[in-house]
Amino acid sequence: MTAVWENLVVDARDPSRLASWWAEALGYQVITDKPDEVEIRRTPDTLPGLVFVPVAGAKEGKNRLHIDLRPADMEAEVERLVDMGARHVDIGQGDVEWTVLADPEGNEFCVLREREE
Repeated sequence: MTAVWENLVVDARDPSRLASWWAEALGYQVITDKPDEVEIRRTPDTLPGLVFVPVAGAKEGKNRLHIDLRPADMEAEVERLVDMGARHVDIGQGDVEWTVLADPEGNEFCVLREREE
């Protein structure tokens, strides 16, 4: 028997706000919005989802797990995400072919180049 990947849980100072940001960034929808958790998914029946839960403190240090996005146009997607409130961050990645951004609460994620066929 194997397990099914249900959710990725993200700590957030403002779960509703951060979940809404990620829903817009990914084209997802908010499935559940309660004080103790906000869940977003591509569709209500599509797993995995992202669940945002409240924490009191701010994020400290580099993420140990992050999301990689692979858009059709990396430069346009980076510009769109920055316009939405993401910011460029340096986590020591050096000269790489992807862009490292942070969401409004400082969680790092990567925007990758288009996949070469």
